[in-house]
Amino acid sequence: MGKVVIMDHPLIQHKIGYIRRIDTGTMSFRQTISEIAMLICYEATRDLQLKDVEIETPICKTTVKELKGRKLCVVPILRAGLGMVDGMLALIPAAKVGHIGLYRDPETLKPVEYYCKMPADVADREIFVVDPMLATGGSSVAAIQMLKDRGCKHIHFMCIIAAPEGLKAMQEAHPDVDIYVGSLDEKLNEHGYIVPGLGDAGDRIFGTK
Repeated sequence: MGKVVIMDHPLIQHKIGYIRRIDTGTMSFRQTISEIAMLICYEATRDLQLKDVEIETPICKTTVKELKGRKLCVVPILRAGLGMVDGMLALIPAAKVGHIGLYRDPETLKPVEYYCKMPADVADREIFVVDPMLATGGSSVAAIQMLKDRGCKHIHFMCIIAAPEGLKAMQEAHPDVDIYVGSLDEKLNEHGYIVPGLGDAGDRIFGTK
């Protein structure tokens, strides 16, 4: 059973408070999203396995810890998820990056895939799917299913702000996926926006309001 971790670190809470402000500009918003992603990534990688490796320091031989097993892959959901990639790569620069693009069909309201490009060995990797906002959960649920259909078994999901409705949808659809949330907000409004939220993350990251 996957776990849900709601972040309580003071730095994460402070930075989320900053990006909620309506008067935070594009450059500052983008930079802070990246910083929050880095901090959440630090927590989300806590359970990665280690192995003992013998090395030589300038003084003597010794045994140190290195990451063991599966290599990592960061998968942003386009387009807002792109804002979280640089912060994660700052911590895990050797990770590969896949991309998933989805749009909502205006008639069925279901997510439709328009782009998916993954490393050839994605099924053998530890996957971190990232999207700043978990609102209804439709896109995230669909993106993770696309990865499972490609044979991926070790999947984690990271978001900065989540609505209870989206979190519930994710847990029901993918109970095996660990979910890391910067802040769990109050609800969705009638337009599907998270309340209090921060507006449209993609528009605010890329300045396309």
